[in-house]
Amino acid sequence: MKTALLVIDAQDTFKHTPYWSDADLPEYLARQQALIDGCVARDVPVVQIFHVSTKGPFAVAEHACTLDGLTLSPTVTFHKNVHSALTGTGLMSWLIAHGISRLIISGIRTEQCCETTTRQAADSGFQVDFVSEATLTFAMQHARSQRRYTPAEIRERTELVLEGRFARIASVAEALAALDSAAAL
Repeated sequence: MKTALLVIDAQDTFKHTPYWSDADLPEYLARQQALIDGCVARDVPVVQIFHVSTKGPFAVAEHACTLDGLTLSPTVTFHKNVHSALTGTGLMSWLIAHGISRLIISGIRTEQCCETTTRQAADSGFQVDFVSEATLTFAMQHARSQRRYTPAEIRERTELVLEGRFARIASVAEALAALDSAAAL
């Protein structure tokens, strides 16, 4: 089964948003880089997706660059202006043309673009490994209850709703081990 790694919205733009926090950044960068390096070592295509918009920080072209602290030379790059990396980008056609049937999902924000892409990918017939430790998100406050949710709580909720329905939740080590197992067949 041919696999691709999606690195979704791991871009400097987030540093220019009001919700940016680098509290979880060192661990995210370490896990994301380990996943990228592991996929590159196994000849798995690395697909980089940037979010761009017509307003706000996502409209500033120079912000749509790889997040400081990550090193990657993507196989291919796509730009999106909606939550899912599979909508309006050409990514779906690229995946089909390259015979890819399994995706490893990583990037920023866990519950937003990463989760949305995962759901659409699963609904489109792809097998998906969601590597939540290689995703990053930020604290959020519920508009009605005013409860503040931590990034860890948001990540746990995302895992809850994806696991077994849309994806297999995997650590970096588990995702890379699955690649090794598939290669051994």
